[in-house]
Order: sequence, then structure tokens, then C-alpha cells
Amino acid sequence: MISRETIDEVKNRVDIVDVISDFVSLKRSGQNYKALSPFNNEKTPSFFVVPAKGIFKDFSSGKGGDAITFIMEHEGMSYLEAIRFLAKKYGVEIKEEAGSEEAREQQSERDGLYILMNFAKDYYRHNLFETEEGKGIGLSYFRERGFNDRTIQKFELGYALDGWSNLMDEAIKKNYNKELLEKTGLVVKNEEGRMYDRFRGRVIFPVHNLSGKVIAFGARMMGKEKNQPKYINSPETDIYHKSHVLYGLFQGKNAIRQRDTCYLVEGYTDVLSMHQSDVENVVASSGTALTEDQIKLIRRFTENVTVLFDGDAAGIKAALRGIDLILKGGLNVRVVLLPDGEDPDSYSRKVGTTEFHKYLATKTQDFISFKAGLYAAEAGNDPIRKAESIKEIVNSIALIPDPVKRSVYLQETSHQLKIGEPVLLAELNKLLVQERRKREREAPTQVPPEFDSALEQVQDTTPQTVDPRDMVYYQERETIRLLMNYANHVVDEDHRLVGFLLHELEDVEFSNPVFREIHDQFAEQLKKGQVPDSRYLLDQGSPEVKKAITDLMTDRYETSPHWKEKYQIFFPDEEEILKDMALTNVLRFKFRVVQKMIEENLSKLRVAEQKGDWPGVEKCLEQQEGLKTAERDLASMLGIVVAR
Repeated sequence: MISRETIDEVKNRVDIVDVISDFVSLKRSGQNYKALSPFNNEKTPSFFVVPAKGIFKDFSSGKGGDAITFIMEHEGMSYLEAIRFLAKKYGVEIKEEAGSEEAREQQSERDGLYILMNFAKDYYRHNLFETEEGKGIGLSYFRERGFNDRTIQKFELGYALDGWSNLMDEAIKKNYNKELLEKTGLVVKNEEGRMYDRFRGRVIFPVHNLSGKVIAFGARMMGKEKNQPKYINSPETDIYHKSHVLYGLFQGKNAIRQRDTCYLVEGYTDVLSMHQSDVENVVASSGTALTEDQIKLIRRFTENVTVLFDGDAAGIKAALRGIDLILKGGLNVRVVLLPDGEDPDSYSRKVGTTEFHKYLATKTQDFISFKAGLYAAEAGNDPIRKAESIKEIVNSIALIPDPVKRSVYLQETSHQLKIGEPVLLAELNKLLVQERRKREREAPTQVPPEFDSALEQVQDTTPQTVDPRDMVYYQERETIRLLMNYANHVVDEDHRLVGFLLHELEDVEFSNPVFREIHDQFAEQLKKGQVPDSRYLLDQGSPEVKKAITDLMTDRYETSPHWKEKYQIFFPDEEEILKDMALTNVLRFKFRVVQKMIEENLSKLRVAEQKGDWPGVEKCLEQQEGLKTAERDLASMLGIVVAR
């Protein structure tokens, strides 16, 4: 078990902006940062990081919390896995405490998979540099391909010895679990129950996740055996899902963010060669068809993708489907077509770094120009094929979610193909209508998927309808918001805000269970002479409490400085009017509670009348008179003319 001292040290060193920037491209917004949601596919940034409070809030998915919560949510880690990850990032020595035997037995299998993959990576690297076979075959191959030691080390390349059980024997010798070896995919069991190494006599390309952990391997054959694939890859496991991973993203994510564009290539060696040509903002789909999840991965760091096509007609037509998927994902797509017979690896080595950079800069074109030229060359003078090619291009434009971009591309297509824009627009509208009708047929009453998770996140703490009784919810929420943000602020000579609010509302019971839990935590700690802050509540609170805290402490909008600097219009800061806000909140809270009591008393009165319970009716009327008097008094203090 990780010691409390280690956990506290990690929390003290963590910089939430630094942590999240490793996974999301953040842009400053006033004192905070914002980005597109890493959890949902969206067009407008709704992900906010508040460094002053050490929290993030994703309004799109409803997720929120501190840096540890982000790592848990984003990487699918447990709490202790996230602590270990951050401890490694910030150089904190992990001190273990003796845990129970049960706790040791329940050590995560997921941890074991990561540990084994790291062992395999080190083993393959050792083979490459320290064994005669590895140096003579594997290292010679990499150097013949032009890869220097820096690139080999950067991507942690390796070599699998030619033998049936070299890795398995070494792992068992070091007391690694044999069953877990099979679950990593490093070892295969045949029908007779015999186990052997998956990778044998091949150079190894480790695949990293966004945090840098090895989760899979790709392996290239060195010999010319028949009936053997040139490349084989790790199978899917609990830690590796190939549709969620892009090769080279871990090594290239900072360059992608800095240059605000991502080059997309096909294979491992393409990525390596481009890094050696100082083009580090590059990823590969590793020979598999591009997926929506991979496009979302790219979108976390940039909205601009440049696809590099080999000079192969059949490959180009197949890759066009990937472009359509990228367009559908809301990204801006450009294309670079390499000379016939060349791929990024061969061409970058052939022409050198300077010429390769120049080629990328001068040969890039938007996907409309590229696709139009491709289909025009195919169609020639055949009017039927020309009409079909135009429809293909409009089909791609119809996939773009942004209507402004669709319009621009439509104009460009009209200009290039010399086709009237109204004709293209009519075809585009027909496709959009067909798609909308298809969605309506498939899910006529469904809530759009992008709203599903947000609704699920708020339904437990947000009332479904708004009526006088539910208005209490909003005053409870405002009370907790004030406590979370200003608990220790002085409101008068005798009170801090926390003492004032808890004293004034001591006879009021919070109806919302999440807000009640937070209120009770404040009350309990105040009795001990302490005031809980957001860090304490994020550590000690339930998941619902943690979500509510990040909701209440994250401002989605800020007042533009132009109001003050340009227009001389001043808005007071909340801290400047905190005393008035606190008093007004108490009065409004009591006012809404009284209104709720009036509604409940009226319901009791109707029931008593229906039953003929005249003593009960009289009692309800007396209570109603008292409640209405209280309502009028509170309304007067609040300056409300007509109370509901």
C-alpha cells in the first residue's frame, strides 16, 4: 500500500495545468484554461481548468475533479495507479506501507499487465544492443533503414530472438506469472496447450499510451518465410484497444500541440523517418483503418490533419474513406501526395531533411482540390463518370458538421469543377435531408447521444421541473457555492462567511442529499475549529460530492476586460459585495423554504377538506396565516413586491 506521506507529497507537487497539458491542448482564457472535451466529441470548448483551485470541469460530460481524478477518468486508472503515475512524473519516491494479506492478493491484474509489458520492452531492448543475434540482425536492420541511436532509444525499439520460448523462459525465471504472460499476448497457447513466444526473430516496435506506458508491440519479420505475415501485432487486452491508440502520439503530442497540425501516415517506420527529418508532429494508424476514437485522440491536440498518401492509386482510393471519417469528426483536412512508388519513410531518406520539409510545405493541398483532381483524371471526358465524381465530392462535403465550412468547400468545388453552385447546393441539401430522415427513423424519440451523459450526470442533483418548491434547490446550491469559494472570508467583525451562513441557517434542513452532505461536513469541521477547503472535500467526499464541488467552483464565463478598459463599465467582484450576497442568500433561502412550506400546507389543507377533518382544516388555516405573514416580511426585506 502507498503511504499517506507519499500521497500527500504527490498532491503537493502536482500542477494541474502541467498534468492535463500532457493529454489535452489547453488555451488560456483569462485566469483559467479551456479546451475541447477529451471525453466527448464537441465543436465548442466546454472543458475548463482552474489552476488557482487545482480543479478541472468538463461541462460536456459532467466530469470534474482534481489532477488525480483527471488521470483516473482519462487513463482508466485506479486511484493508486494514478498516484503512482504522478509520483513518477514528479520524481516522488513511493513509500509503501504493510497492507493486509487480502489487499496484497487483490493487487490489480491491470498493474500486472503494465509491469509485464515493461519487462518485455526492456528484454527486447537488451536483445537489440547486447546479444550477437540482436546486433547482427535487428540493429543492422534499423541502421540500414537509416535510424540513428537517438531515434532507436526515443521509440524504445527492440529485437525478439529467434526461438520458441526465449521471452517466456526469461519471464518465468524472474517469477512473472505464466497466466498473466498469456493475457498480455506476449505468449500464445496452442490447441495442445503448449505455450510459446508470439514474437520470434523479429524487430520490435513498442506501442505507448498517452502517458508513455508500453501497452502493445508491433513486430516486423526479418526472414522470408512463406505463409508468415510481414508484420504481426499484439492482440487486444485489458490495457490495449487498437482502435483507441495511434502510434507515435506519445512522442509527438507536444509537437502536434505546438505546431497545431498533425501529419497522418500509415506505418511505424514512416513515423520514425519523419522524426529523423525533424517532423515530430506525426502519428500512424499502424496499417489499420482509421477509427472515430483515433480521430478524437488527434482532436485533443489539434483540429488540423494533413494526410500523407503514398503514390499508389489503389491505396489512395482506400485511404479516401479515412478522409471522410476525419471530416465527419470535425477536423480540417489537407493532403500531401508523394511521388509514385514512394512512402514517407523512403522519400524522406531519399531527398534529405531540407528537401522533405520543402516538399511538405509546397505540395500540401485541401482535400477538395485533391479529390477533384483525382476523380477528374479518372473520369476524363466521360460525362457520366464526371457526374459520379461530383457526387462523390459532395458526399464528402455533406459529412462536415460545420455549416460555414460546408459552404466554403461548396464554393471551392463549384469554382474548380465549373459547376453552378446552386446545383451543388441542391445535391448537398438532398444528402443532408436523407441523413436527417435516416436518423429520425432509427431513433425518433431518442435524446441525441451527445446529451446522454450530461443528463445522466446531473439528474441526481438537479430537479426535473421548476416550481416554487424546487426553487429551494437553487438557494441550497448558492449557499454551498458561497461556502466552497468564500468560507474563510470575513463578512463582519464577528463572523467569517462559514460561521455566518451556518448560524443563520442552523434550523434549515437541506433537502438535496449532496448539498446536505457538504453542509454537514462544514458544520462538523467547524465544531473542531477547522474549515474544510475544496482539497479536503475532494479527498473525503463521495463521487457525487466531488462532482458538485467542481461544478460550483468552476466559472464557465468571465467578464470581458473590455467592459472596464474600453467602455468604463464596472462590475463589482463578488468579494467586494460578499456581505450583501451572504445576507441576501440567507433571506432568499428562508423565503423559498417558506414558499415550499406554504405549498405543502395547502396540500394538507385540501386533503383535510376532502376527508371532512374540520379540526385539521382549522389547524392548516392557522399555519397558513403564519406562513403568509413570514413570506410577506421576507419579501419586504428582499424588496420583492409580489411574492408567489
